Amino acid sequence: MHIAILTFQGFNELDSFIALGLLNRIKKPDWRVTICCPEPTATSMNGVTVHAQSRLADARTADAVIVGSGIKTREVVNDAAMMAELQLDPSRQLIAAQCSGTLVLAKLGLLGVVPACTDLTTKPWVVEAGVEVLNQPFFAKGNVATAGGCFASPYLAAWIIARTEGEEAARQALHYVAPVGEKDEYVALAMKNIVPYLSS
Repeated sequence: MHIAILTFQGFNELDSFIALGLLNRIKKPDWRVTICCPEPTATSMNGVTVHAQSRLADARTADAVIVGSGIKTREVVNDAAMMAELQLDPSRQLIAAQCSGTLVLAKLGLLGVVPACTDLTTKPWVVEAGVEVLNQPFFAKGNVATAGGCFASPYLAAWIIARTEGEEAARQALHYVAPVGEKDEYVALAMKNIVPYLSS
């Protein structure tokens, strides 16, 4: 199981790193989560530089892909060569997007008439791309999920875990990262947001 977290220049650390940390709560020999970049390194919106663990071409064969957000997403969607590399296929992959990553899915034609979630800054661009934007943190239809707001990142990770390893595995992963003294409430809220979409 390979999960590629697409991480572009100017990326939002919360989107990529929270998903990376939560998804790595699954401890299985064949479970691999990578920061997936178009270049050998990527520097975040706040100046943090990471080394790519996989490259964009690897996203084509990944079992699941999360498209992270960042301050240069509109540059990404206007880069024809880069977009051409993103040959994602929801018939065989779980595909999720966070905030401006939703714009990438919209431009790739992976949302169609399905509504989506995104952050408030990106909303006008996603609407302009012909996609209805919902006022909620998470939505999924079939094998495609979107989330809006940095702290909705755990919902995407938990959705992928629930879809591949079951709801209990998702609950356990969320429970581990939840704040002490709020664990039960946190897990209940997260699962309330994703469970209705596990069979959609």
